[in-house]
Formats: sequence, structure tokens, C-alpha cells
Amino acid sequence: MELANQSNRVQSCAGTRSWLHHGVEASEIAPLSGIVWTEILHEAGVPKGVFNLVQGDGPTVGAAIASHPDIDMVSFTGSTRGGIAVAKAAADTVKRVAQELGGNSANILLDDVDFEAAVTNGVAGCYINSGESCDSPQRMLVPHHRMNEVMAIAKRAAESYVLGDPNDPKTTLGPLISKAHWEKVQGLIKMGIEDGATLVTGGLGLPEHLNRGYYAKPTVFGNVTRQMRIAKNEIFGMTLMIMGYGSIEEALEIAHDTEYGLAGYVQSADIEKARAVARRLRVGAVQINYPAFDPYSAFGGYKQSGNGREYGAFGLHDYLETKCLIGYK
Repeated sequence: MELANQSNRVQSCAGTRSWLHHGVEASEIAPLSGIVWTEILHEAGVPKGVFNLVQGDGPTVGAAIASHPDIDMVSFTGSTRGGIAVAKAAADTVKRVAQELGGNSANILLDDVDFEAAVTNGVAGCYINSGESCDSPQRMLVPHHRMNEVMAIAKRAAESYVLGDPNDPKTTLGPLISKAHWEKVQGLIKMGIEDGATLVTGGLGLPEHLNRGYYAKPTVFGNVTRQMRIAKNEIFGMTLMIMGYGSIEEALEIAHDTEYGLAGYVQSADIEKARAVARRLRVGAVQINYPAFDPYSAFGGYKQSGNGREYGAFGLHDYLETKCLIGYK
């Protein structure tokens, strides 16, 4: 249900027994995963009322959930724009709101790293889920003198992907979620070209071998600067931006030059050096040297990437209320 900016999930805990009653509004654009999950819970024998799936769109059902006085808490996953609307709708009833919103994550490659591996893995991270991941490492920060080398590696990596029918075993990338989102991605790629970024590979339009569907070309831009519009936006669609830096201080300045603070990435052959850089990143989580996914770690962001955390024990805190009994024998 996190397939696109337009694909927003609203969860709610209703009534005074909010720890029991849990409801989900599935995205109107990508509802199937929510339906399948609900069917699994039903077949497993979960009692009625413990979990409820509500179908509808954000402006109608989502707004009703967020503003309803009998709902104690709302958890929202989606765009920052949508998160702001949910928070405003929830404000009148002073309910708790947890939000996992947009991102514009920087991937800092230090000069001592194996660039062939680090760049190739960085492209893979940017393109996972067809680029529609909120923590996508879409801004790759590299030393200025390695720019040409990095662009060449990223070009090879990007052009190795195969777009097509997701049911075809040869396919490695599928389409974007909707026509509206495809058009948004195309508009941002056009901005990158207009602003003077080096188009390394990809670009506008459908891939040459596809004449229909919302497929975007795996795109790489080099020599991207902080002033370019693509550097300011969450693209959310298979577009890597390579940006140069001259010092660690400059790399951190570039990484922080965004309204988001969801995730960060640091790659180095020296783990202590990587940790030192990671500690200075103002984001909710930093991945060092492409670790495996850890479902027990906290996931969530700073700034306009939201509030609250998901996964592990951290993901339960926003759904709980603290109650103290104070007295004497």
C-alpha cells in the first residue's frame, strides 16, 4: 500500500479500547494487498471487530476517519501533502497522529569505498519497487573527482535492468502505479534536463520496446547541483541523481538541504569513519554499507518526513497510552 505518493494508508484505533480495535483504509489505487491481508486474518480466525478494512478514497473515507471523535489515534503512510491534511483533520479532536511521509534520501559514498560495488548497489536501492519507495537513496553524493567514474558505473547498472510484464521471469522492473504518477515523474525528468543536469541514461517517454503501460525509463542524472529542482523533490520513480562534493562538511550540507529527513546512507571501507558521518545525519535511520533489512529497527523520519516510528517494539508505542495508578495501601 506504499506504492506511490497517491497511495496512502490510514490506520485507526477506535473507541476507548483502542488497543483492540484496528482499522485500515486501503489505497484506492492499490487496494489488493489490503484485501489479501484482510482475507488472511479472516481465514486465521481473528475475531470480528479486531481488524476492519474500509474501502474508499482519502478525501472521503480518510478525512472521515481522521476527524471522527470516536477514533483515538490515526497512523498515516503517504505523501507529506496527504499527511498535512490528515493532521489538520485530526486536530479538532486532539487525537494522536503518527505519520510516515515523503523522503529525499542522500547516499554518501566516501572516497575509500569500492565504487563499482557501492554505485551498483546504490542504483539497485534507488530502483527497488520501480523507485516507489519513500526511503529510496535517490541522491548519490560522491567526491567531485570521481564523478565521471561514477556516472559510467551507474550507466552500466541502470541499463542492465529489464522492464516488462511483471509476470515474465526476465522482467526486473515493472511499471509505475498510475498515469498521474507517471506524468509527475516525466515532469521531474524534464526539469532535470532543462536545469542542465547531465542525462547519463534514460530520459523521457516509454522504453523503446514498450508501447503502453506506465513504464518509466531507468534514468540517471550526473552533475546535479543543489539548486536544481530535481534535487529538491522526491521523484519516486527510478531516477538517480549523482551530486558531487568536495569535503565531508559539504556532503553533509547537501544531504541536509531538503525538507525531508526520513533515511540516509553512508558507504565506506572504514566502519568507524562511516559511523562518524552517520551520526551527523539528521534523519530517522542511516544504513551503512547496505545492510540487510532489519524489521526490528525503528523506521520513521524527522522534519517533513513525519513523526512516530514503525517496526519492532518502536512501532507499538504510538498505539499505546500510558496510565499510572498512584496511591497507598
